[in-house]
Amino acid sequence: MQATLGAKNNDVEVAMGVTSRDSGKEKSSYFKLLYCFFGIFICYLFFGIFQEKITRSDYGDGERFSFFYCLVLAPCLFNALFAKSVLTLFKSEPDTTPWYLYAVCSVSYLGAMVASNSALRYVSYPFQVLGKACKPIPVMILGVLLARKVYPLMKYLCVLLIVFGVATFMYNKEKAKEGDDHIAGIGEMLVCLSLALDGMTGVFQERMRSGYHPNPHQMMFSVNAWSILYLTVVSVITGEVFQFIDFVTRYPYLLWNLLMFGIMSALGQNFIFTTVTTFGPLTCSIMTTTRKFFTILGSVIIFANPMSQRQWFGVVLVFTGLIMDGLYGKSKPKAK
Repeated sequence: MQATLGAKNNDVEVAMGVTSRDSGKEKSSYFKLLYCFFGIFICYLFFGIFQEKITRSDYGDGERFSFFYCLVLAPCLFNALFAKSVLTLFKSEPDTTPWYLYAVCSVSYLGAMVASNSALRYVSYPFQVLGKACKPIPVMILGVLLARKVYPLMKYLCVLLIVFGVATFMYNKEKAKEGDDHIAGIGEMLVCLSLALDGMTGVFQERMRSGYHPNPHQMMFSVNAWSILYLTVVSVITGEVFQFIDFVTRYPYLLWNLLMFGIMSALGQNFIFTTVTTFGPLTCSIMTTTRKFFTILGSVIIFANPMSQRQWFGVVLVFTGLIMDGLYGKSKPKAK
């Protein structure tokens, strides 16, 4: 009898120990999620500031910075250098991810960026906003179709609430009217292409994450190394790199902004790839989608700017989606 009671007590203690460890892991996971979110938020806030300084400043006789490929290439160089430095300082297991996964992931990543920026020449402001806000949807859909993921039904509802809330909050009627004369068809196709490529990037990242388990800096280095290769080839063929070097030579004070722009990019990507490898590309896309929302909301609160009823409705939707996702949408996706 005593032996039976002792065994039961041991079972209870073991169960309590497992529950305690699970609870500790869950708390640690939430802290890491918050750490990544605020890291992305702060780094890309300053990243945007330095990007504005580079692209919107007047140089010399009203010259403007117009070197798109070099503007993307510069942070890629900083990203790869940062990741390689971390990998050199902190030894880790060799990365077994096939090179071609990084190669195609880089193509989809750069393609989405090029398509999104090119679309701004043709689409109206609200379409641009909707395109940026809808990024988690193709990541989720293509993850299900191509990466064989299964998400709980509540996860779909949470993502839709967040996306619709961000789009509702950021929509601007006056700017929408200003952009009504856009060329129909081309811009919409470019936005759809950008979203599809965002979704494909998520699929490749999920394949690498679940199949080969690279650490954040291995993935960060390899994706950026391939991006550097592609962008260098394109910028040399188009001659843009030579025009860029001439521009920097004439306006050397631009180098400080480029330096800070690259550093913020490297630090931001450190948090992004940590999020991708730890929580998955869908969580990362939700973070990057809500980042601009929280930036604008913070500005509204700090400077006491008035918000419309529509914007308040958007705020409620976003926070409802985020809270519901935190409470009910954390079930781990399973392979079919």
